Amino acid sequence: PRSDCITAEQLCLSDPACNVTYRTLEDCALAKTRVLPLDHDSRVRCLNAELTLGNSSLLHCKCHRRMKRQEHCLRVFWTVHSSMTDGYFNLETSPYENPANEEHWKTDYNKLAALLSGKDCSQLAGDATNPCLKATHVCNLSKKCVRLRTEYASICTKGAGSEDTCDRRKCHRGLRNFFEKVSEDFTRRILFCPCQDELCGERRRKTIVPDCSFHSNTKPNCLWLLDSCLEDHICKSRLADFQQNCQPADMSPDGCSQHNHAACLQAYMGMIGTPMTPNYVSNSSVEVSLWCTCESSGNQKEKCDQILGMFESNRCL
Repeated sequence: PRSDCITAEQLCLSDPACNVTYRTLEDCALAKTRVLPLDHDSRVRCLNAELTLGNSSLLHCKCHRRMKRQEHCLRVFWTVHSSMTDGYFNLETSPYENPANEEHWKTDYNKLAALLSGKDCSQLAGDATNPCLKATHVCNLSKKCVRLRTEYASICTKGAGSEDTCDRRKCHRGLRNFFEKVSEDFTRRILFCPCQDELCGERRRKTIVPDCSFHSNTKPNCLWLLDSCLEDHICKSRLADFQQNCQPADMSPDGCSQHNHAACLQAYMGMIGTPMTPNYVSNSSVEVSLWCTCESSGNQKEKCDQILGMFESNRCL
């Protein structure tokens, strides 16, 4: 049976033959973080070590999205799958186990109505015209939701708009904390609330405090953003999850190769709080993008456009 990668690593290290193979793969993964590419012999040695694992639980392990020691688990996964990222940004497969199913993500409006039944009429009137306000009020009914939302908002608004004082790394960590630890019943309503006017749209766009988490004075090149992401186990894993579950398919009626929009939206949420954090581009549409540009990409312009297109023109998303 498929196990998580921390358990699989422990099993492997207790077996002398597997231990030697795994240590080789650790050296291979470490070498890939250096500037110089691996020579032919080293590449063959690394690939053989990966193949030697055969059907071991280490080669087939996955990680849970909300597990403790998630970074450790993801590091193990990429150690045994380091050949996947050779020379191209397509990461092929997600390190995370089964994605959300459509049924689980259908909004339970009766449950929502019950949560709101104790509120006063004036507040409900405001909620009726602004679904994003309603989503916030529902979050306020959960101690965990309001605590973690207040926490990231406080971190991300401290000096927002000024790159000297806004701590983007801490802001991103606070956002990941919120989206990982709070029930998706709350987080998806806040992030994907349906808007009919710009006031609501502005609230939705500002959910992640974009002045700190998204914007910067100048747009970096998307290739630089990708490089930053691939150096981080969390971001690389979320990107692999996004690529797998939001893979567009032109011939498919729903635009998705996996035919699971819930899994795509869940993967999109996973990108928030990483170096490749996406967001809504305006108050009047549901179009999303990365904060980067493909200007001055030279002969890598096509690759750069592909990265940006995963968000800007992805039919599945």
